[in-house]
Amino acid sequence: MFPFHIWLPEAHVEAPTAGSVILAGLLLKLGGYGYIRIVLPMFPYASYYFFPLVAVFSVVSIIYTSLTTIRQVDLKRIIAYSSVAHMNVVLLGLFSCNIHGLQGAIFLMLAHGIVSAALFFMIGNLYKRHGTRLLYYYGGLVSCMPLFSIYFFIFCLANIGTPITCNFIGELIVFVSLMEKNFFVLLLSATSVVLSVAYTM
Repeated sequence: MFPFHIWLPEAHVEAPTAGSVILAGLLLKLGGYGYIRIVLPMFPYASYYFFPLVAVFSVVSIIYTSLTTIRQVDLKRIIAYSSVAHMNVVLLGLFSCNIHGLQGAIFLMLAHGIVSAALFFMIGNLYKRHGTRLLYYYGGLVSCMPLFSIYFFIFCLANIGTPITCNFIGELIVFVSLMEKNFFVLLLSATSVVLSVAYTM
């Protein structure tokens, strides 16, 4: 969450492939699990009361990290910053204080754990093979690695939240829960969909 998100891209860039996969697939989800198991059951009224503050920080974080992702050229940084945006959508779902938000947040955490871990694994394979993670060097990747390019494209579509992918289902349920909670927060957080298309292209 903004402004405490800076550690995540740096940790992903410095970590080896296995470290990035574990960080994206498991460790990021421990925070959401802590909210579900400790914060929401023990402090339900405080969670409801502080929703406006959490919503402001989450919306700012979604927009800011998505705009930051657009100007990145390192593939690992792109996925790391997009992970920050997705986890803030999860946070909005958890603090919406309704069953749809909780279900959508859990589903999005599971989906993000699979998709981002797969993307980090693929980027690690590219780095091992070509020795660089800079986006400019992978213009003609489909000519030398066609099957890899197809799988990478599918996981990029899932990371965007394209319909029929797992991220789409989680984000849609979270947005439905925000519609019940606060429509203005829904509009601002839904910009993540447009911005995710921009930085993935």
